[in-house]
Amino acid sequence: MNAHPSEWEETPRLLPRVERDLPADRHQLHKERLMTRIHEDLAASPDPHATVATRPAARRNPFLRRMVLVPLTAGVLAGALATGLFVFGGAEDTGTGGGPGTSAAGPAMTTRLGTADPEGAARLLNAVSLAAAEAPAAPVRDGQYIYIESKSAGIVVRHVHGTTSLAGTPLHRRQSWESRDGRDGWLIEPGTTGPEGRTLAGTDEHGNEPEPTLNAPSYDYLTTLPTDPDVLLAKIYKETKGMGNDPDHQAFTTIGDLLIESCPPAELTTALYKAAAEIPGVVAVDDAVDATGRHGVAVARLEEATGERTEWIFDRKTHVFLGERTVQAERDPDGVVPPGTVVFTNAVLTRATVDGVRQLPGDAG
Repeated sequence: MNAHPSEWEETPRLLPRVERDLPADRHQLHKERLMTRIHEDLAASPDPHATVATRPAARRNPFLRRMVLVPLTAGVLAGALATGLFVFGGAEDTGTGGGPGTSAAGPAMTTRLGTADPEGAARLLNAVSLAAAEAPAAPVRDGQYIYIESKSAGIVVRHVHGTTSLAGTPLHRRQSWESRDGRDGWLIEPGTTGPEGRTLAGTDEHGNEPEPTLNAPSYDYLTTLPTDPDVLLAKIYKETKGMGNDPDHQAFTTIGDLLIESCPPAELTTALYKAAAEIPGVVAVDDAVDATGRHGVAVARLEEATGERTEWIFDRKTHVFLGERTVQAERDPDGVVPPGTVVFTNAVLTRATVDGVRQLPGDAG
């Protein structure tokens, strides 16, 4: 293929973005890094009136997956503060914990970085797509819910009174239920919800029923996506245009989110893997470890702006998807996270359909 995927013919129209909750560790990490940059930009800002005010968070749609960070300038920062672009917690962060219900557990996790092989990515993704095609998931029926159970951990980066520190957060369980149309569901996750969890039903902060998108898809929405890899990737580039630091990496992480936090139909899963093979910079990695310690091989991509490498981890023999992790593979431009640090790690333990919200697989309806 000669043209870059972002230059391919654009397909269906861009739908409004719908926010979803991040896993607690990843949300806290991005918040702290963002706050660090805010403090740095304000310190360098010529505008003496530019300040960061502590304020309650606006009501957000509960389905946010990934907060996008872009480099900030003082001018951009002042405009973002004026328009309410950033959403913070209700109390000032003092650097004592990893979010509501989650506290820093100790030193950040480190890992041996697996060897990257640019030539092996297409071969590995072909094997993964074949395995996905041979093990199709059962369709989700009307009235059913998609249940996903995972475990995750990560780091927090704190900027408190001019001092920056790094700590690890505890491994914890995340359970989510989502209806076919995405309009009902439940989430239980320390750091994001209370012990009983919270509903994922309702309207957004403007009182509107949220529309599904690539970054917040319902199962019904996923069934409408093209299964031609080229058409699918063109759509991903179009709908994520302007997000993140790098359009190629944003496309890669969007596909990764679909693999972790949704239940794509079998044909779409195969198409996603084949589409990922067309993204520049994608490599194979000979060894990676998920959040529960399972070793496997990985498909990965380095985001040059942050030095972070996002890895999708697969069983070495069966090529079943195990989870995802982000590791600091190169120098952190902020000088906070050493290479070899595990920035975020996730393991998918269960993905199933159930007949009711908060019902577990195997329970009676």
